[in-house]
Amino acid sequence: MKAVIEGTEQQIENLKKLMEVGTDLPRLRENYYQTENLWCIDDVKGNFDCDDDEAMGVLEDALQNDATMEHIWFAINYHAEEEGLVREDSNNN
Repeated sequence: MKAVIEGTEQQIENLKKLMEVGTDLPRLRENYYQTENLWCIDDVKGNFDCDDDEAMGVLEDALQNDATMEHIWFAINYHAEEEGLVREDSNNN
């Protein structure tokens, strides 16, 4: 199997770190998880003076924030509709 990985320098570094700890990213991708947009504490620490725990707290809060989730659902819906996909009545997100 051959994979092509694209991303910013920071995203590639994040991916390398995940691979070093043994996370099975190809398997995640095969199970239809989007794994190409990864964030880490260095993304926070690059902009703020904080320790690892503080950075992880910020990252967790930011990614689990209701507004963040709302924007993601908006983007999913927008792009699905742009591709001509038809919304199912049971999915009202």
